Amino acid sequence: MPSTLPLPPSSTASTGCSCLYLLRTSMTNDQERLHLRLAFERPMNWVFTGDSITHGLVHTLGARSYVEHLHEFIRSDMRRLRDVVVNTAISGWRTSQLLQDFKHRVTAWSPEVVVLMIGTNDCSTSGAVPTISEEQFAAQVTEFVARVRSIEAIPVLQTPPTIDVARAPERTRIGSFAQAMRDVAIRDDVTLVDQYARFEEHHADQSSSPLMNDPFHPGTAGHAALAIALIDALELAPYPGNDRVLPRLRSQKAQALASFTAY
Repeated sequence: MPSTLPLPPSSTASTGCSCLYLLRTSMTNDQERLHLRLAFERPMNWVFTGDSITHGLVHTLGARSYVEHLHEFIRSDMRRLRDVVVNTAISGWRTSQLLQDFKHRVTAWSPEVVVLMIGTNDCSTSGAVPTISEEQFAAQVTEFVARVRSIEAIPVLQTPPTIDVARAPERTRIGSFAQAMRDVAIRDDVTLVDQYARFEEHHADQSSSPLMNDPFHPGTAGHAALAIALIDALELAPYPGNDRVLPRLRSQKAQALASFTAY
């Protein structure tokens, strides 16, 4: 039986929310904090960071990235007009680089929520950057979470999508790096969006997957799928009667997967 969290007395009037309670099911403590913050009118800053998948260049072929979908959902469908959504991801970067540049990439934006998707480059065994182990990756993600919490922001972790390792053999360890992130989330009670598991269900590791634009970058439909998973996992809801983004994204994803099945 799910328990409920009462909203502050003034929240219904200030937010326009017609519900008197926030439903609590299997939320982490961070999710509870997020939903309590959303119950107030005070604007929030959301920082999305990570590597090329979050950066969202090239592979969407001019369509919106998943962060841009979240921007529209938060500031339009949720009617949080004064919220700020910032994307500080950089293509090719790893967790170690994020930690080195944490002040500029995260702290400078005074965030209430920090969403991290990382691991696609960390697992690689090629390039000039030294190869790291799953344990080293987990330690770096743990440090990132600790720093986010130290500035009183709410961390959200996302595993990276699956990879067509037949065409990107240097990233064969992506599955074990996704598991390392799951382990950190469980141990430290961090909200986790398991994008890897979602993409695995849809066989996105196959070369003909309509969710992907190349072996490890989601395409237009893939970014729709990323946005759906994030909105669902955080249990974000549109303002009553203002549900536009999710139906469009679900339709886009369904059409892409239907074409893959037909193929």
